[in-house]
Amino acid sequence: MMVPDMPIRSLFLCAAALLPAAATAADRVTGHAFATRSEVIAPHAMAATSHPLATQIALDVMKQGGSAVDAAIAANAALGLMEPTGNGIGGDLFAIVWDPETRKLYGYNGSGRSPKSLTLAEFRRRGLTDIPAHGPLPVSVPGAVDGWFALHGRFGRLPMADNLAPAIRYAREGHPVHEVIAYYWERSVPRLSQYPGFTEQFTIDGRAPRKGELWKNPNLADTLQKIADGGRDAFYKGDIARTIDAYFKANGGFLSYADLAAHQGEWVEPVSTSYRGYDVWELPPNSQGIAALQMLNILEGYDFSKIPFGSAEHVHLFVEAKKLAFADRARFYADPAFQPAPVERLVSKDYAARRRALISPDKALREVQPATPRQLEEGDTIYMTVADADGMMVSLIQSNYRGMGSGMAPHGLGFILQDRGEMFVLAGCGRKPEHPNCYAPGKRPFQTIIPAFVTKDGKPWVSFGVMGGAMQPQGHVQIVMNLVDFGMNLQEAGDAPRIQHEGSTEPTGAGTAMSDGGEVNLETGFSWETVRALMRKGHRVTFADGPYGGYQAIARDPETGVYYGASESRKDGQAAGY
Repeated sequence: MMVPDMPIRSLFLCAAALLPAAATAADRVTGHAFATRSEVIAPHAMAATSHPLATQIALDVMKQGGSAVDAAIAANAALGLMEPTGNGIGGDLFAIVWDPETRKLYGYNGSGRSPKSLTLAEFRRRGLTDIPAHGPLPVSVPGAVDGWFALHGRFGRLPMADNLAPAIRYAREGHPVHEVIAYYWERSVPRLSQYPGFTEQFTIDGRAPRKGELWKNPNLADTLQKIADGGRDAFYKGDIARTIDAYFKANGGFLSYADLAAHQGEWVEPVSTSYRGYDVWELPPNSQGIAALQMLNILEGYDFSKIPFGSAEHVHLFVEAKKLAFADRARFYADPAFQPAPVERLVSKDYAARRRALISPDKALREVQPATPRQLEEGDTIYMTVADADGMMVSLIQSNYRGMGSGMAPHGLGFILQDRGEMFVLAGCGRKPEHPNCYAPGKRPFQTIIPAFVTKDGKPWVSFGVMGGAMQPQGHVQIVMNLVDFGMNLQEAGDAPRIQHEGSTEPTGAGTAMSDGGEVNLETGFSWETVRALMRKGHRVTFADGPYGGYQAIARDPETGVYYGASESRKDGQAAGY
């Protein structure tokens, strides 16, 4: 239903933060009417992560002779300790690496599979129509540690023990908890304290650590030391795996030693599309990366040199492209071992042209159908990026899925298992045609986490990512548009106010198809005129309630090799170089 022309104060809770009448000094420097800061610029190496200490660890590793991959592993291990509200070794990992020797991008899918002993019949026996968000049932095999060793085996230089040493030291000696992390940690404790092992390992006297309070995790230090000493198999085939097995047997779970021992991630070919001469790269399903490519293909048909940033036309076209891409996302994105998606057709230009024809310049789409298979046959999370002195660049994303994950924290190990299995579908499964994301044993769930990369004329340009579930492909598209269409620099592109559309048909759960056009969430920074014009087109517009944070990026000057770094202003992160 279209929202009536009501007072804007009822739509935007922070009206004072909307576009000012007069330009500020920052506006005159940047040319954009929103708060931002300078890019970080360095000649040799750069790291951008969601935690300043992790950024410093990455730089230290590269100063010691480590590659960008070594630095990324070291920083990721530290983030599992320092930002357990978004990631950890109980979760999955995806990465894209630019290798300067072969001048090629390499993709890694480090997502784990569902337990072999957990069947669809078991969910039905329990009377469930959706997989719970927490507890033992949504847990799938964690793929992060396997991902570390796969990346290290191909691109690492330092011993893995050296890469893990900084995280181990901070886990034993402690580090002060940062502000945004403390906020989300406090929100997680009431929800997850009911699960075995959580309270004793992730609280201080039953509460979350406060901003600035020293946090230690000696159990995680011990676990990381075992991995440093024993390698990948120490996690998947050693005492850690046996502890996980015993913990789930004792607590009504299904993840087993056999599931862990059988795990293997895979190298995958990144998928790309050209957007106004820039090649944008994502990973194929079971992740949602190609949704960003589909949106860009649709938007390429409009001349944004004549459409101002923040205008109603800009927001409208972006939202309509998102609706179209997400209809296909709901229908086709899944584990390709069970349900191969027609990726080549989905990211083709002629298919985008057909979808673009469905967009009206004056009226919001209320419902969108995906293409039919026959039509297609015709044609909380952390993100980080690191670049080294040799030109290697790493785009890496890692997550427990829903905040701190399932809440299931095996005793003595110092980490929480992910709840990514919640992304499977139960309703209607077992009947034909079956939903692509129907639950099955040994299957990888739909993944929201996506790293991104942009090349120009075959050379690396930008490694970046944006956090937040379904916001991620929307955020990727906005970053590319901000850089390419609106002429922003790397930091401005992340600081610009963001758009999020909600309400599309989802690829998971028992959600219904979009029938009301969904809802457009706008961060403060869009004008009243834009909001009113969107409402006249039939959009429901609300003040943004997130999640919108998590952007990190590194750009490389193709002529000089100089690196530019940017870090999310909405979170605790930092970009730094040397």
